[in-house]
This record gives sequence, C-alpha cells and structure tokens, in this order.
Amino acid sequence: MNRTGRALTLGCLLLLQPLLAHAQAGGNSLLIPAQGRCTLDPQAHDQGEALAACQKAADDGDAEAQYELGEFYYEGQAEQRDFNQALSYFEKASLQGHAQAQFKLGTMFFHGEGVPANNVQAYIVLKMAAVNGAEDALDTADEVAGHMQRDELEVATQVLGQIFRKYLMELQSADGRSPFSPLP
Repeated sequence: MNRTGRALTLGCLLLLQPLLAHAQAGGNSLLIPAQGRCTLDPQAHDQGEALAACQKAADDGDAEAQYELGEFYYEGQAEQRDFNQALSYFEKASLQGHAQAQFKLGTMFFHGEGVPANNVQAYIVLKMAAVNGAEDALDTADEVAGHMQRDELEVATQVLGQIFRKYLMELQSADGRSPFSPLP
C-alpha cells in the first residue's frame, strides 16, 4: 500500500475509533463482537462432540463459532475441503462484523474459491474487514485493486460509501446524537 493510502486509512480508522468503542460497548449492525468461542482440534479424539458443540453455537448466532466452522471446512480438517460450507459460515460471521471471516470471504471471492472470482465483491468485503480490524485486509484489498478496471473500482467505492453512510445514519438514529459527537 502506498504512503498516502496508509495515511488515509489510518485517518479513517482514527476517526472511527470512538465508533468502534461504542460498538464494543453496545453493538451495532456493522461491528458486533463475537459472543463466545468454540475450538475444533483435528487431533482430538472427541472431534464429533466438539463439532456438534460448535455447530450448536453457530446455529445460535455465535459469530466466532461460525468463523471456526468456516475455517474447519475451508482447511478440510475432517475430510476434503468444502468451500460451499466454508463460504456459508464465513458469510454468516461476516454479516455480524467478524473481521477474520470477512477477510477469508474476501480472499475466497478474489481467488474464486467456492464462488466465481469477483474482484468488486472481494474489494468491498476486504475493506470492511480492514475497518473491523483484520490486519492483512488492506494489503490484500490493494492487491485486488491492482486487478480491477477503473469502472469496477468506482462501483466498489460507491457501494462502500453507501454502506458507511447507512452505518452512520443507524448510529445517529440509535441515540439521536451525531455519530461524531463525543461518547459518554
């Protein structure tokens, strides 16, 4: 990433810092912390029991469990890789603001793993992952941008703008304050 891009991104993240603190305190539609944790160890003798527990947590909406299951199927820990299952779980966790799930989902769109390659979708999801804290997402988004036509990049930027405008409007309507006013 070039120096200007990093400075702009850092500036945006600093601007969003109060919003991130607000999100962690009460949650919102873009940034929702994971509820719990499930661990799937492929060496464990009780793999079936761990998988069932993780599945239940994922079905109950636990974003971390959804991410763990996505990783489980993406890596093919029990059998062959299952990109369709991985994609499904990564999508569920991504919709809850899980940064690593968004990062994996973006890379799946970029490389065409389980879905047709789609650089616009990859770029959008990777930028959201970066905002949510995935460390390598900005660099990967830059790599994706290098493969995009100018019109594709414009479309992706417009979509991101709409997403963040909607997010800011939700924050403002939630408590009637400006999203940029100091938090209590």
